[in-house]
Amino acid sequence: MRCIIQRVLQASVVVDDRTTGSIDRGILVLAGLASGDTPRDWEWMAEKIANLRIFPDDDGKMNRSVLELGAGADGKVGILGVPNFTVAGDTRKGRRPSFDTAMHPDQATEAFDAFVAALRTHAPIVETGIFGADMQVHLVNDGPVTLVLESPARQ
Repeated sequence: MRCIIQRVLQASVVVDDRTTGSIDRGILVLAGLASGDTPRDWEWMAEKIANLRIFPDDDGKMNRSVLELGAGADGKVGILGVPNFTVAGDTRKGRRPSFDTAMHPDQATEAFDAFVAALRTHAPIVETGIFGADMQVHLVNDGPVTLVLESPARQ
């Protein structure tokens, strides 16, 4: 499993002119599922994302996780998970990305749901996009802080 995570001041997903998920501050996750990913990968990734220390402490150092931010004046603080098969793409050869290693959509729908369920065991607020939908993702990147995470099976 490969995820692109971004620390955001605001993020939302719109499908057919309807907001399906939004956060006021936290982490936007673009989740790419690959064939061969297992529940262990989803759980590992969920725990890693929820506890990753990418938010500033009182000294301005990245030393806090999304869980340590609390709701406070920042409104809805949490994680916005967006299924994105292109994140699983391979661009090492040629000019066109290959998606041969991406999980088949029938399996990936269940896998994404399981990943979201794992996120919800770690974080109180988890919003999502809709698997397979044409989504518009709106975000204000904070920093910018953008990281690529790969589950141990992909490394």
